[in-house]
Amino acid sequence: MAVRVQTNDFSVSDEYAALVHNNTADGAVVSFVGRMRDMNLGSTVHGLLLEHYPGMTEKALADLEDHARQRWALGHVSIIHRVGEFRAADQIVWVGVTSPHRGDAFAACEYIMDTLKTTAPFWKKELTKDGARWVDARDEDTQRAERWQ
Repeated sequence: MAVRVQTNDFSVSDEYAALVHNNTADGAVVSFVGRMRDMNLGSTVHGLLLEHYPGMTEKALADLEDHARQRWALGHVSIIHRVGEFRAADQIVWVGVTSPHRGDAFAACEYIMDTLKTTAPFWKKELTKDGARWVDARDEDTQRAERWQ
């Protein structure tokens, strides 16, 4: 298990290599990388500030992994979420999952991302030409998370 909240960027290839290192039991590897986009709510976004609640955020991410393991047959799971200041195309989140079979790996990765968006204690402030604005979870995010309940 690897759950990290950090300011530093991550290397997708290094994270993938760590996920599969010495793992010959799992035939499926699914990963997701979330990056900052430059458009949201109809406005160009020039920057993003992501804040978190230290200790509580890591626990929430570890709980997501535990819940995923209760539902699906998983090998290794890695969740990395960055905090701090971001610009367009910066990497923000990585989720990597291994499993003996692809169905479990796909479902678990999607579950972790869908649920992370609405339950992990992160606060997002976007910087636009009209000023800064705090952003709540979108209705779409809430609906995606609810389908896993």
